Amino acid sequence: MKVENKLTPNVMAMAGFLVGDTKSTIRMVNLLKFRKKASYEDGRKTDLSGREAYALYAKDVSTIHLPKVGGKIIFSGIVSRLLIGEVEDMWDMIAIAEYPNKKAMLKMISDKDYRESEKHRSAGLEGQLNIETMDVIK
Repeated sequence: MKVENKLTPNVMAMAGFLVGDTKSTIRMVNLLKFRKKASYEDGRKTDLSGREAYALYAKDVSTIHLPKVGGKIIFSGIVSRLLIGEVEDMWDMIAIAEYPNKKAMLKMISDKDYRESEKHRSAGLEGQLNIETMDVIK
């Protein structure tokens, strides 16, 4: 199994995002890998670590952006070890965000205020896996 962390979804992944059930609650599982030092696209100088830059983003998302669309963080934690399986490089943190539906998530990530906060995410992350999940039992 090939595992490749990325910062943004590819065109095919985004095209398929609104296909199928767009009304049910979704939970996005985020497997996060931080940069050692934050690196901002606009070239600003910073002494922040990747984890610290991401923490700025996470605070905005959990207190401003998710509540605006009816979402919430339902779990976040530091990865301590791998019990089953093998990967070349472990993720640093896991976060699970819940959205009322896919359209709510799309609304959030399209918001201009969110995009401003997202600069900290991109500066802090080396990459991530973002896994869309839906309830099996309703």
